[in-house]
Amino acid sequence: METWWTRFRGTTVFDRTQRRLTLQYSGLVVLFLTLFIAIVLGLLYNILILNPKGQLHDLADDEMAYMKDLLMRNGSKNSMMHQKQDEYFTLGQNQYFYYWVDSQGSLQYGDEMQSGSRTQILSSLSEWRPSRGAQEIRYATVQLPSMHGGMHMGKGEAKEEQTVTLMMTGRTLYSGQDVTGTLYIGKDISVQWNLFRWSLIALMTLGLLFFALALILSHIMSKRAMIPIMQSYTRQREFVADASHELRTPLSVMLSSIDTLQLEDGMAQNPFAARVLANMRNEVKRMTKLAGDLLTLARSDSGEVLLANEPLDLRANAEHILQSLQALADAKQIQLTLQAPPSLMMYGDADRLEQLLVILIDNAIKYTPDGGDVRVMISVERAKSMHILQFIVEDNGIGIRAEDHKQIFTRFYREDKSRSKELGGHGLGLAIAKWIVDAHRGTIHVESKVNQGSRFVVRIPMREGSWS
Repeated sequence: METWWTRFRGTTVFDRTQRRLTLQYSGLVVLFLTLFIAIVLGLLYNILILNPKGQLHDLADDEMAYMKDLLMRNGSKNSMMHQKQDEYFTLGQNQYFYYWVDSQGSLQYGDEMQSGSRTQILSSLSEWRPSRGAQEIRYATVQLPSMHGGMHMGKGEAKEEQTVTLMMTGRTLYSGQDVTGTLYIGKDISVQWNLFRWSLIALMTLGLLFFALALILSHIMSKRAMIPIMQSYTRQREFVADASHELRTPLSVMLSSIDTLQLEDGMAQNPFAARVLANMRNEVKRMTKLAGDLLTLARSDSGEVLLANEPLDLRANAEHILQSLQALADAKQIQLTLQAPPSLMMYGDADRLEQLLVILIDNAIKYTPDGGDVRVMISVERAKSMHILQFIVEDNGIGIRAEDHKQIFTRFYREDKSRSKELGGHGLGLAIAKWIVDAHRGTIHVESKVNQGSRFVVRIPMREGSWS
């Protein structure tokens, strides 16, 4: 069943390229948008949060200087305790509270904008004594009854509460090494804090909206950018398909003619002519296979995958494939074995499944040294509501480097070009194998180590009713 991720990821090279272009365009837009949001938030933080910090520190320093002056003029702190509080301190315009706490932690002087907040503020200050010479900032929230419309509330009605956000700082006064007292002051930054918080939410919301808009616009732009590429590629694909199709007929005629010449009576007495015809026959067969592979890939690029659904015995088909490749294995003294249930009756595309097996087994034989082993294992597993058809083709050949495991399924990719040329490969077989597996919505992967052999594993989900 096709999922949204499958549709987004795409099934063709154009879909995947368009997706990458969409993500790249969107990434650039999001990068600039993120920088813009970061700059705006930085400016807002500087104006709404850092500026009040500086003002609060200046206020605390002024108050502390005034306190030192009072102590010098009065001679001792005890003489100040007998004076009226408002002779020394009053709340400033931007000040929410001030408290003077002695060395024992007892409140000596203090005032706040709202009387009900003292207990909560002192509770938040109880474990804090500012370090000497440090300019520390603390934050606290105070819950107070709302000052709007709270006079005539009915019985049982919940009182509305007002949350006040405070920015606080403190200064400790020393006499030598002894603590004389600590001055705490704070200001209400509820408006600034709420403004910064709502600005953050608004900018993030706008960022998400612009990100969605960027995705849509990027998708449209990438789709338009792909149009001329797709048109050019389509013409090339049609040319390759037509050329491959047109080549198959003369190649078939040439192969038949060579077969006819090899049956001539005098050919046995002319070894040179027999060798030339044999070489010509091999080259024609190689060209015929190449034309067939190119035609298959051209059809795969069209995006139209039509799989047959016909009854077949996969065990019998696999045995037939091994028999057809036995001569190739015997030439290298390779042991070719099949492990499969006695009968695998099912419905599927026999041609494609046989082509998949031929590619994997042929590759295993080619890249296995003389006297090696190639094993083919076919099994069926039950997974939830479907059956999983599994092919495993393993050998003890030259192996594949770890960095090439993903690349080997790319068209025309050859790990060792000189060896592939010697063995007659074009780098198309595994690309076709992957296309067949993808068309069946399956998976294919390789497990391999250099000089220890390779193991190709194919898993294909089969629909209900595929098994007879």
